[in-house]
Amino acid sequence: MDNNGFQGGRLKNARLFRGLTLTELANKTGISKQSISQYENGSKPDIERVLKIATVLDFPSDYFLQNELCKTTTEVTYFRSLSTATKMSRTSQSVKLEWVAKIYEILSQYVSFPSLNLPKVEFNGSDDEFNDKAQQDMMDEIDKISQTVRNYWHLDTSPITDLQLTLEENGIIVTGFDTKDNKIDAFSQRTLLDDKNVFIIAVSQGVKPKGRLFFDMAHELGHILLHPWSESLELISKEDFKMRETQANMFAGAFLLPKESFLSEIQAYPTDLNYYLHLKKRWNCSVQAMIYRAHQLNAITDNQYQYLMRQISKKGWRTTEPGDSAYYLNENIFQGALDVLFDAKYLNPNTLLKLLKQYGVTLYPSDIEELLCLRKGTLKASEEKATIIQLKRPINPNDE
Repeated sequence: MDNNGFQGGRLKNARLFRGLTLTELANKTGISKQSISQYENGSKPDIERVLKIATVLDFPSDYFLQNELCKTTTEVTYFRSLSTATKMSRTSQSVKLEWVAKIYEILSQYVSFPSLNLPKVEFNGSDDEFNDKAQQDMMDEIDKISQTVRNYWHLDTSPITDLQLTLEENGIIVTGFDTKDNKIDAFSQRTLLDDKNVFIIAVSQGVKPKGRLFFDMAHELGHILLHPWSESLELISKEDFKMRETQANMFAGAFLLPKESFLSEIQAYPTDLNYYLHLKKRWNCSVQAMIYRAHQLNAITDNQYQYLMRQISKKGWRTTEPGDSAYYLNENIFQGALDVLFDAKYLNPNTLLKLLKQYGVTLYPSDIEELLCLRKGTLKASEEKATIIQLKRPINPNDE
């Protein structure tokens, strides 16, 4: 066991990683809340208590005795449904993305990840939701920005077949794991590494269908492009946050369903739900998102939009539409990076875990696999056997 002295900050980080309050950890360990608070603020527990805490939090005990060597600095995390998710749940997911950023930093020494490739855009927006003219101008502005991004990424106006790959090719990290909180749809985070921006998008996978996950990813891309990342979201009003969510939704619809090409496809049957079901497979978007976009583009009237949404509710499609099935992300850049490193014999699961540990990223393999959205068993370490037999040069009879 490493012994650089107990690090109270790492105890707090591990507790938040598991989404536990001081009281909950105290109840699980039998150690008083006051003592745990003191440990997090510099007091040193005896080794028995360290081992007890490590067992309850399911962290290697070495973790609490190490220094943090990674240089990444995490700032704001945007959460969908921020107003309804618990603060602890949001904090837990934010801490997890910080670990993703640290592993990204370490692996960057061995592989060249795609560089961040975003166009410079200026977004003025509007905070007056009751001004129809201002709202239409904002929608037109977002349409132009979405097309700017498509052009910058050399995308035409056809449906995007693999949004995860598109984002990763342009330097945005995408991962997915079970948030254990159905009030969080997706979230994104900016990390600074050597004064460069690293953006990470995380989605809750395994429950939502493909179209909804695509919308979640596009929504987070909207935050990355449209909104400031230098202020705490805790300091803005609920109204301001609600407007940012609306703007990110507008961007997601505009980016996934480009104005000209999407309008040309729906003009034949703009009020036919069955036709939208047909288009759903092509555009990788939910029926509701397409109807919402059709209304934005004035392809259907207010009355037609309201009628279609009532029909969706009547049919029970609000949460599950026909053809929906749970969707999982494809293998991401982390899986690709590790496959390359392992195949080339630069690293193996054993040496990777040791490398991460040197930087203070001491987690069990199962946690790392979940954080990085890896194939199960990717980090299964093989047993290292000591070698006491050495080869020697065979005797040549002619030498005698």
